[in-house]
Amino acid sequence: MEIDGLLNRILPIEHGFQHIIEGANEIISTYSKERCAELAGKLFEHEAYQIRMLATTIWGRLATEDDDALCFLKERISTDEHWRVQEMLAKAFDEVCKYRGYEASLPLIKEWLNDDNPNVIRAVTEGLRIWTSRPFFKENPSIAIALISQHKAHESEYLRKSVGNALKDISKKHRELIQTEVQQWDLSHPRVLFTYKLATKLLK
Repeated sequence: MEIDGLLNRILPIEHGFQHIIEGANEIISTYSKERCAELAGKLFEHEAYQIRMLATTIWGRLATEDDDALCFLKERISTDEHWRVQEMLAKAFDEVCKYRGYEASLPLIKEWLNDDNPNVIRAVTEGLRIWTSRPFFKENPSIAIALISQHKAHESEYLRKSVGNALKDISKKHRELIQTEVQQWDLSHPRVLFTYKLATKLLK
């Protein structure tokens, strides 16, 4: 396949992500894992966020079986300043958990949730939405709620929006569980109150 032709197809498109996924599929189906990693590394250095989104998706596919690729996602992709690249990081993390199994991925989920970088944490809170539609969390919604809620007072508003919205998602089917959780929150804390308003939007 012609890489430059693929990139030229992707570059003009500013919205959506299906074309990114299709581009990653083309590369992964054409080249060896080693070559894909080499290409993804180079593509991530590109000035255009669309190409870095493509690189992120390739790294996500590789990370389903390769911990070095997973490390690249966590250590490098998470530092990208473009929000659309961070959206692809969230999708990539979910793909890793889906492939490895959500219950088996609990240690990984907790590791990323305990990271210092809010983009790493948000890759989990946003990537696994809707949490309770995922295997394991569907049967264990309380575990999902506890994992998400630990960042209700995080200094990053970007992350707190994801936390609040993820809890709001869950409230559609587990109203009582969300009510029980938020009743324990200290609403005198401005950051907690911010998250609370999002999480309880459907409980009014």
